[in-house]
Parts: sequence; C-alpha cells; structure tokens
Amino acid sequence: MARGGTAVLVVDMLNDFVTGALRCDRGLAIVPNAARLLREARRSGVPVIFCNDAHVKGVDMEFKLWGEHAVAGTEGARVIDELELCPSDYVVPKRRYSGFFKTDLDLLLRELGVETVILAGLHTHLCVRHTAADAFCLGYRVIVASDATDSFTEADYISGLEYLKAVYGASLHTVDELCRMFAGEAGG
Repeated sequence: MARGGTAVLVVDMLNDFVTGALRCDRGLAIVPNAARLLREARRSGVPVIFCNDAHVKGVDMEFKLWGEHAVAGTEGARVIDELELCPSDYVVPKRRYSGFFKTDLDLLLRELGVETVILAGLHTHLCVRHTAADAFCLGYRVIVASDATDSFTEADYISGLEYLKAVYGASLHTVDELCRMFAGEAGG
C-alpha cells in the first residue's frame, strides 16, 4: 500500500455527529463501511486512531458556529457503539477541526512509524479536510476512504473530496480497495 507504516484516522464518528446535536443522516449511512474498514485494519495490524471532538463546555469557539456539541465526558462525545472502540485503538481528543491542531497526533504517528494516513469519518469538507491539510503539511501521504467519509450534503461531500485530491494529492479508495490493500500487505 505504501512505504513505511499506515494508520487509519477516524474523524468525529461520535454520537453527537451521527445521531445527536449535529445529526448527519449521511454519516449514519457510512457506518457499515467504516466498521468494516476498522475490522480489516485491526486484523492486518494497522493502527486505528480516533480523532474526536472533546470540547470544553461553554468555552470552545466552535460553539458559536455549530452550537454546543461533543462536550468532553458526555455521551455525545463518545464514539458510536457500531465502531466498537477496541483496547488496541488510540484516541486523540481535539478541540478544533483538525486532528493535529494542538494535539499529540503527530507525535503518536511518528512513534508508530506511520508515513501514510487513511482518513475516514465526518465531515469531508470540514474536519476531514483540516486533518488532511495538517497531515499533508507534516509530510504524511494522505488516502481517503471515499465510502467511509461523508458530509451534511452531497455537494459538500463531493467538493470536499475534490479539494483533498487537488490540494493535498490525496488518493481516494473505497473500503473494498483498502481492505484488499491491507490483505496484500499482511500477506507480503
């Protein structure tokens, strides 16, 4: 799949994003693909890292735009049950769109020997996009699981994917393609 190590970054697949305060029906639709991607990644020894909004109640600037959501320690800030957070997974809390901004994600990836990140989750034009931007700027190769990411609207989803390809050189792959790549690496 790639030189060096690979990790899957799961962005904001939280109760508030899928069924709660910022409910996204399109987000609900990607859950089966995201779950399959994580199962196959874990089976192949690919690290799974959840980049989760974990806001400070009454403080975070995002509330001015999006209302209160994913407050640290609340049910809304928990990973959805369908993705079955495992003991081998990593969780990186974030207070802004990017999984890298003021977090230890870069340090974690470097300690794991990761050179390629596979992005999944919500929202392709917002948090996935900003996480991809920082990954690219920090020298990581960016892959997007095209059928395990989405946005509030089809237009936002499509424009998000196009932006990721054009600006960050992201390659887009379906979960089926990624699972075959995992199997090839595990066997090779």
